[in-house]
Amino acid sequence: MKQTTPLLGVDTGGTFTDFVLFDGKQLRIHKVLSTPHAPEEAIILGVTELGLLDQPVNIVHGSTVATNAALEGKGVRTAFITNYGLGDMLTIGRQTREQLYEWHPQPITPPVAREYCLETGGRLGADGREVEPLTSDELNKLSEELAALKPEAVAINLLFSFIDDRFERAIEAVIPAGIFISRSSSILPEYREYERGITTWLNAWVGPLVKAYLQRLSAGLPNANITVMQSAGGTMGLLLAANEAVNMLLSGPAGGLAGARYTAAASGQQKLLSFDMGGTSTDVAMLDSRPDEALTLTSNGKIGHYPVAVPMVDMHTIGAGGGSIAYLDAGGLLQVGPKSAGADPGPACYGKGGAAPTVTDANLVLGRLCANAFLGGKMQLDLAAARTAVATIAKPLGLSIEQAAAGIIEITNEQMAQALRVISVQQGHDPRDFTLVSFGGAGGLHVCALAEKLGMTRALVPIHGGVLSALGMLTAPRARQLSRTLSKPLLSLSESQITKQLERLKQQGVSALQQEGLTATEITTHPSLDLCYQGQSSTLNIPWVISANTIDDAINDFHRAHQSRYGHRLDCAIELVNVRMGLRGPMPSITLSPPTTQPASTSSASVYLDDTFSTIDVIARDSLSAEITVHNPALLTETVSTIFIDKGWDCRRDDAGNLLLERQRS
Repeated sequence: MKQTTPLLGVDTGGTFTDFVLFDGKQLRIHKVLSTPHAPEEAIILGVTELGLLDQPVNIVHGSTVATNAALEGKGVRTAFITNYGLGDMLTIGRQTREQLYEWHPQPITPPVAREYCLETGGRLGADGREVEPLTSDELNKLSEELAALKPEAVAINLLFSFIDDRFERAIEAVIPAGIFISRSSSILPEYREYERGITTWLNAWVGPLVKAYLQRLSAGLPNANITVMQSAGGTMGLLLAANEAVNMLLSGPAGGLAGARYTAAASGQQKLLSFDMGGTSTDVAMLDSRPDEALTLTSNGKIGHYPVAVPMVDMHTIGAGGGSIAYLDAGGLLQVGPKSAGADPGPACYGKGGAAPTVTDANLVLGRLCANAFLGGKMQLDLAAARTAVATIAKPLGLSIEQAAAGIIEITNEQMAQALRVISVQQGHDPRDFTLVSFGGAGGLHVCALAEKLGMTRALVPIHGGVLSALGMLTAPRARQLSRTLSKPLLSLSESQITKQLERLKQQGVSALQQEGLTATEITTHPSLDLCYQGQSSTLNIPWVISANTIDDAINDFHRAHQSRYGHRLDCAIELVNVRMGLRGPMPSITLSPPTTQPASTSSASVYLDDTFSTIDVIARDSLSAEITVHNPALLTETVSTIFIDKGWDCRRDDAGNLLLERQRS
């Protein structure tokens, strides 16, 4: 697809807002400090500094507004409408505990206060038949209750509305204008009333905030055509994003995975374990597919305490980042995170008033960050402030400042290694069969240590790894993920009945993508079925080729998938739970040509290794040619990140501009 208008990827992080600009020939990188109180301010500033404010530009944006609002409990006043007797649905949930053996768990505040839980008629049975009507008196009563409560948003979640949505639509019609409406039969037409209800409520709870933010962003960038990254790895138009905020909860991390896969493929690497270490958190995932294929998705994601059943990239997130704060717990033990210093005031070494020791401060104390080379020399780090902050930990522990800093790094590394074990070892995969891909502003400082902890011998630091989420957004196609619950024995259905349901979803998705400028011939479809043995509560997603697959094919594919995942298969009936339809437009064509090799630029730094300071080389990444291999401990610096090559590792740059790291053989 020929690119004429500049294409700009924007990722809003907890500390920095990243920009990657593709002008049709080459990439340009930019960063500004985030403005958490008004994220659009940092974006408008970055666009202005890039000289794009007064010219047409296509922007693909990954936003944290929905995520932060959900995690911080700062959604809007929301009413929840459901059937009689189900007002406590979101409070009761699945009656599961976060910690199974915690005798005295802290009570969790109900998602919706009791007075905002409204009950009404309009109940269907599991067969779609009317059990209880929805009368005009009940609609009038709802209108009166909403007028008294004055909510900013309303979530509607009636039983079995995914079969027939007429009652939900009738309720929607009487809600006063100006109130944000989230209807479960539109947001998630699937079974499981609690998960559907929570997802619908989350969409309503943060929706007005996201909508207002996107409106401010659009107003501040009048010449920009803005699309938004979805949690499932595709993009959607601004209008749809404003009404489906729940699909944006992992938009930034999804861009990172797309970027990791895209850049690693240029180096011939496909089996990947990725970790994205930013200022606030670290996201880990397993990737084993080509860039032109959909990312691995899950419908069992979570945000905070709440399940989110819309499709999203399958990843694991922990509160470990460059800004994670180190502290001593009540027992005097050193802990790191999940609380972060964020962008304001940020780590102590930023010189903005922060006093708590962070991972970034520890790396600076150990010499792994160069105080005068941060952000390509645009930001001077304060080593004295970092040492003062780390000293608050070192003194009570009876350690030197350097030993305490090394302890902070070791704990952080172990937290990230454990997260990588969760998505590999605990899923039956050997990390040694994969390449570790590191990105995010802080990732390169920890990549060698993590690989060693997992027994891995190969790692890759992508070109532009410090802004890979923003880069990945440039590679994302327009996409939709649609689904509908059937819950029928598979053998009770014919191929034509399954195809009919999938075609309905296809028509819905094609129509939506055409409204965003795609033609029908540009759209590819990816139908699939969620199947399980009858009586099971978890499903496996099985691809289905329309007009080619048979029921027997689906049965055999499911048996094989179940055997592979769980080690056994059962001789019992199979149920078709959901039909799914993924739709994707063409991928933008982005060139990953590495920057021209610059003249050799080498200096030295004193780095804390093996309980003492040693002098190692500091090499500008863009001065490395493909013929040079770095054998000794070294720091590689670039505009947006620093890479620490530890003892026992070799590093070389390949023709794609990626850094390939290999563990030296004994």
